[in-house]
Amino acid sequence: MSALKRKQHSMPEFIKKALFEAKLMESYFRRPPYQKNDYIGWITGAKRQETQHKRLNQMLSELKAGDKYMGMNYNVKEKVIIPDCKP
Repeated sequence: MSALKRKQHSMPEFIKKALFEAKLMESYFRRPPYQKNDYIGWITGAKRQETQHKRLNQMLSELKAGDKYMGMNYNVKEKVIIPDCKP
Protein backbone atom coordinates (compact mmCIF):
# COMPACT_ATOMS: atom_id res chain seq x y z
CA MET A 1 0.00 0.00 0.00
CA SER A 2 1.45 3.40 -0.93
CA ALA A 3 0.82 6.66 0.86
CA LEU A 4 -0.53 9.62 -1.05
CA LYS A 5 1.86 12.52 -1.24
CA ARG A 6 0.93 16.11 -1.87
CA LYS A 7 2.71 18.14 -4.48
CA GLN A 8 5.46 20.16 -2.78
CA HIS A 9 5.14 23.88 -3.50
CA SER A 10 8.16 26.17 -3.42
CA MET A 11 7.75 29.58 -1.83
CA PRO A 12 7.43 32.42 -4.36
CA GLU A 13 9.33 35.62 -3.69
CA PHE A 14 6.17 37.69 -3.10
CA ILE A 15 5.15 35.41 -0.22
CA LYS A 16 8.67 35.36 1.22
CA LYS A 17 8.77 39.16 1.05
CA ALA A 18 5.37 39.52 2.73
CA LEU A 19 6.35 37.15 5.56
CA PHE A 20 9.64 38.96 6.07
CA GLU A 21 8.08 42.45 6.04
CA ALA A 22 5.33 41.36 8.44
CA LYS A 23 7.98 39.76 10.71
CA LEU A 24 6.09 36.48 10.52
CA MET A 25 8.75 34.22 9.02
CA GLU A 26 9.35 32.53 12.38
CA SER A 27 5.63 31.95 12.88
CA TYR A 28 5.44 30.45 9.39
CA PHE A 29 8.32 28.05 10.03
CA ARG A 30 6.79 26.93 13.32
CA ARG A 31 3.96 25.37 11.37
CA PRO A 32 4.10 21.72 10.28
CA PRO A 33 5.28 21.04 6.71
CA TYR A 34 1.78 20.17 5.46
CA GLN A 35 0.42 23.55 6.62
CA LYS A 36 3.24 25.51 5.02
CA ASN A 37 2.76 23.57 1.79
CA ASP A 38 -1.02 23.99 1.88
CA TYR A 39 -0.76 27.74 2.39
CA ILE A 40 1.63 28.14 -0.57
CA GLY A 41 -0.48 25.94 -2.85
CA TRP A 42 -3.69 27.68 -1.79
CA ILE A 43 -2.31 31.17 -2.38
CA THR A 44 -0.55 30.43 -5.67
CA GLY A 45 -3.47 28.34 -6.94
CA ALA A 46 -5.68 31.42 -7.18
CA LYS A 47 -6.14 32.60 -10.76
CA ARG A 48 -6.72 36.26 -9.99
CA GLN A 49 -4.08 38.41 -8.36
CA GLU A 50 -6.66 39.98 -6.03
CA THR A 51 -7.60 36.49 -4.80
CA GLN A 52 -3.94 35.67 -4.20
CA HIS A 53 -3.61 38.91 -2.24
CA LYS A 54 -6.72 38.12 -0.17
CA ARG A 55 -5.43 34.63 0.64
CA LEU A 56 -1.97 35.96 1.47
CA ASN A 57 -3.53 38.44 3.89
CA GLN A 58 -5.56 35.65 5.51
CA MET A 59 -2.39 33.57 6.00
CA LEU A 60 -0.58 36.57 7.50
CA SER A 61 -3.50 37.27 9.87
CA GLU A 62 -3.65 33.63 10.96
CA LEU A 63 0.10 33.48 11.54
CA LYS A 64 -0.02 36.71 13.53
CA ALA A 65 -2.88 35.43 15.69
CA GLY A 66 -1.10 32.08 16.04
CA ASP A 67 -4.22 30.06 16.72
CA LYS A 68 -5.75 29.54 13.26
CA TYR A 69 -4.99 27.50 10.16
CA MET A 70 -7.23 28.16 7.17
CA GLY A 71 -10.04 29.23 9.47
CA MET A 72 -9.67 26.25 11.84
CA ASN A 73 -8.32 26.28 15.39
CA TYR A 74 -4.62 25.47 15.69
CA ASN A 75 -2.11 25.29 18.57
CA VAL A 76 1.62 25.77 17.99
CA LYS A 77 3.34 22.82 19.63
CA GLU A 78 7.07 23.48 19.44
CA LYS A 79 9.76 25.97 18.53
CA VAL A 80 11.79 25.17 15.43
CA ILE A 81 15.00 26.41 13.89
CA ILE A 82 14.27 29.12 11.34
CA PRO A 83 16.27 29.05 8.10
CA ASP A 84 17.71 32.30 6.71
CA CYS A 85 14.99 33.35 4.24
CA LYS A 86 15.56 37.02 3.57
CA PRO A 87 14.11 38.15 0.24
